[in-house]
Amino acid sequence: MKCLMFIITFGFLSNVFPQNEISHILKAYPDWKTNFSKSNIDYSELISGGPPKDGIPAILSPEFEKPGEAAAWLDEKEPLILVDIGHTAKGYPLQILIWHELVNDKIGTTPVLVSFCPLCYSAIVFDRRIDGNELYFGVSGLLRKSDLVMYDFQTESFWQQFTGKAIAGDFTGRQLTVLKSQLISFEDFWNNYPDGLILSKNTGYKRDYGSNPYLGYDSPAQKPFMFNGEYKKDIPPNEKVIGVKIGDSAKAYPYSISMEEKVINDSLNGKNFVVFHKKGTYSVLDQIVITQSKDAGSTGIFDRTANGDTLNFYYINNKFKDYETGSTWNILGKAISGKLLGYQLKRIHSGDYFAFAWFAFHPSSKIYRKRPSN
Repeated sequence: MKCLMFIITFGFLSNVFPQNEISHILKAYPDWKTNFSKSNIDYSELISGGPPKDGIPAILSPEFEKPGEAAAWLDEKEPLILVDIGHTAKGYPLQILIWHELVNDKIGTTPVLVSFCPLCYSAIVFDRRIDGNELYFGVSGLLRKSDLVMYDFQTESFWQQFTGKAIAGDFTGRQLTVLKSQLISFEDFWNNYPDGLILSKNTGYKRDYGSNPYLGYDSPAQKPFMFNGEYKKDIPPNEKVIGVKIGDSAKAYPYSISMEEKVINDSLNGKNFVVFHKKGTYSVLDQIVITQSKDAGSTGIFDRTANGDTLNFYYINNKFKDYETGSTWNILGKAISGKLLGYQLKRIHSGDYFAFAWFAFHPSSKIYRKRPSN
């Protein structure tokens, strides 16, 4: 099994804190101003991932450039996190996020926190306001269920990246609002948002952008790093899934199936939606050099209601199409030809994750099974 270069690069330290014994936390982190008397977890669940507080530096003053400028260093198949709010679209390349994990930014008037936990393959974007107050976030150096634990600079409360919920400190129990986003290729971003902005490598830090310090981690057979929970028996822990949660119901679509079927028409909790999966996007956690990595593709989940009608989609000749109107759609859920030209399907809150992480936080989630062949 390939080892994680991350361990070699940053060193390894495993501190497990006894259940709810605050004194152990205070001794380990005497400089933290966190109100450890408030929490909704057992502190024994917190583990040091190696780097200390801010050892992985969050980006606080991001710089951006046009896609044409970014093309000098960003391959067309490299993945980025798309966030489009109002009339502004920004792309945050994973080759940068893999080294910083958090970007504190603002799109229009909306303060956003763009986050990526490589250990869970969870790319999630939040509105970083609580009660109208704009918070700034950093990387605590702690993990819970192998997932990044963030902290806010104002109170140093701990926040779970996977859920956006505060788990310790003055903000315990509060929830950041999740914003819709999508992992797509740089090529798809540039084609659809030629006037968009790409996060620049001018971060103020020297990092080996374009390389992957988690060699071989994107392998279904890989064992998760610093994860003490139980694995789902019927799916490899590090297989990627497309996870969607609607109301109290959750469902996971394994990449091994979605990459083969390309289109999945489904429903959950009364909501009809479609899952798209297309080739053309590198994995960021495969080979040392990202551009030499396997093609993991990119995905999207959309409400399949258009003008009051429920559409049924299929995939043919490398294109997404619907039976009802014969329109052709792209990975962003926009009709690019046909009767519905220009129509934009509503994006459903969803994401791409390692299976172990999805089920750690959504243990009752269903798993989509391969549809029977005709």
